[in-house]
Amino acid sequence: MNLVLRRSSSVAPVPGYEPGGFTYRRDIDGLRALAILPVVLYHAGIPGFSGGFVGVDVFFVISGFLMASLISGEIARGEFSLVRFYERRIRRIFPALFAVLATCSVAAWFLLMPAEFAYFARSLKAAALFTSNIQFDKESGYFDIGAQMKPLLHTWSLAVEEQFYILFPLLLLILNRFAQRYIASILAGLLTVSFAAGTWTLFRSQPDAFYLLQFRAWELLLGAMLSLGVLSVPKRPQVRAGLASAGVLLIAIAVFGFSGRTLFPGPAALLPCLGAALVIHARDELGPASRVLRSRPMVFVGLISYSLYLWHWPLIVFSREVTGRELSLLQGGLIVLASLAMSIISWRFIERPFRGRGSLVKRSPLFAGALTVVIAAAGLGDYVAHHGGVPGRLPADVWRVYASTYDQSRFSLPPCFAESDTAGRSAADIRAGKLCPLGPEDAAKPNFVVWGDSHSGAMAPAIDVAARQVGISGLFAGHSSCPPLPDVQLTPRGDTELCGDFNGAVLDLIKAQHIPLVFLVAYWPKGVVHHLRSGSLMGPLRSTGPRTFTEVDVSKSPSAEQVSVAIGRMDTGAAHRRRLYPSLREAANRGFELTERQHRWIAGSSPALSTMSGMAGGAPRSGRL
Repeated sequence: MNLVLRRSSSVAPVPGYEPGGFTYRRDIDGLRALAILPVVLYHAGIPGFSGGFVGVDVFFVISGFLMASLISGEIARGEFSLVRFYERRIRRIFPALFAVLATCSVAAWFLLMPAEFAYFARSLKAAALFTSNIQFDKESGYFDIGAQMKPLLHTWSLAVEEQFYILFPLLLLILNRFAQRYIASILAGLLTVSFAAGTWTLFRSQPDAFYLLQFRAWELLLGAMLSLGVLSVPKRPQVRAGLASAGVLLIAIAVFGFSGRTLFPGPAALLPCLGAALVIHARDELGPASRVLRSRPMVFVGLISYSLYLWHWPLIVFSREVTGRELSLLQGGLIVLASLAMSIISWRFIERPFRGRGSLVKRSPLFAGALTVVIAAAGLGDYVAHHGGVPGRLPADVWRVYASTYDQSRFSLPPCFAESDTAGRSAADIRAGKLCPLGPEDAAKPNFVVWGDSHSGAMAPAIDVAARQVGISGLFAGHSSCPPLPDVQLTPRGDTELCGDFNGAVLDLIKAQHIPLVFLVAYWPKGVVHHLRSGSLMGPLRSTGPRTFTEVDVSKSPSAEQVSVAIGRMDTGAAHRRRLYPSLREAANRGFELTERQHRWIAGSSPALSTMSGMAGGAPRSGRL
């Protein structure tokens, strides 16, 4: 459907429009450069640009202004066509984007391990369908891989823009027909609602506030409001120059003053967004800020800013994969230069041939080609994700070592381990001692208990090996996300009551059977360290009578040193404990030495595996410890 509006409209022509179209503004290209350079430098780890991520917010305001200017100007002249609008979007967005997606797919095939490749594949499909913001929002959480390992993470902002531009032209057409007099008021109301909703959500789910369109729309709408001529452009050159300089200053404050600790977006995003809005509204040509923005280097960087945004992040991510570590300052600088070179090539030979009236690619083949690449990219992503990252592409010896990273013993699976409140042993079974045994299974009475959250399942196999060697029996009590904290409420919402039931049952078992040795294993930094320091953990436990407790710290991957220190703290008065501790220490050390040898072998064979295990905090974990 080629929907074209050809009747007269009361939408006023946008200042800056001429009969032939939008008047080019060099300062806006300079503003693009001011947005993209901090983003690239921040991602490359260049010191001083701790708030460089706000460049994306500047881009949103610029985009909202330009697209709303284009749409409202064509509506005012009775020439707006949805088909022509989306054709322009495809010519602008698709060529460079899908070139990056194709290049990243090839690199991911050779560099990423199956689990990471499956993550990539899901993001590839989402990027092709312009839903990657939703995908990354869904992925955010405890078990998500780090942002540093997602080559297509930056496509979330493109998804937000394209979702906005599916809805915004239709909204303007509807308002133009039924509410011409109230267009500015309605858009201002939507802007206010979006900002308020984003601020409210920021304190409840920061990923939602960051990624989702409804909470970012106000930034694009801010730019759109500028295009409607609601505010008159200052006539005095000094005022225009002052506004532009103030705008640049606000952006600079955000770039150099914000950091990863800043609660963002929400109210903090007002600083860069208002800064961009001031520069756009000022239309300054003579002031000091404008002279910098209109300079040839800044304008050129602005012209290549889209390609620069697309290429820089995958280069950074895959460079980390190859080197197996964070980039040094020199490496980060080289990545910036490489990104500039790639973006120039991409702009000249990929972007420009598709743009402008002189393009050799006409509308019909353009739409057909766009549909083809979308289906191909989404299909490839779906195939790779469905096949678990295609592990068959790995050499057999590499796959064997990699697979051990995801080994799970019986202590990490039901019925031994409770993965949720509705799985695992009941409180009555726990009190009756109906738990999975550690060590010899024919002993009449347990001599120890391993008690904790999911990390206890990772430690239990080594303890089981040691206990079998010396003939000492024990029990395993593990529950996901439930550290061994009896009578302690972990969250203000009271959603850990079932954890309390589980922990209470374990504590009753220890009391009833007078079990003398207890291993407490948990990810203590997860909101519970202050309970340990305050004594709220050890108090209830000590009240059960004389027995030995050891707290195993697994804030990272548990190391042999951590196990040894924990064992060294135990009371070695009883003969069976004197036999158990050295054996446990030996078994744990032997297991960690094995994975360290694997780690060294992997480092020479697969950069991706080395990186993955390094980011995990040590050698790959193996359930066979």
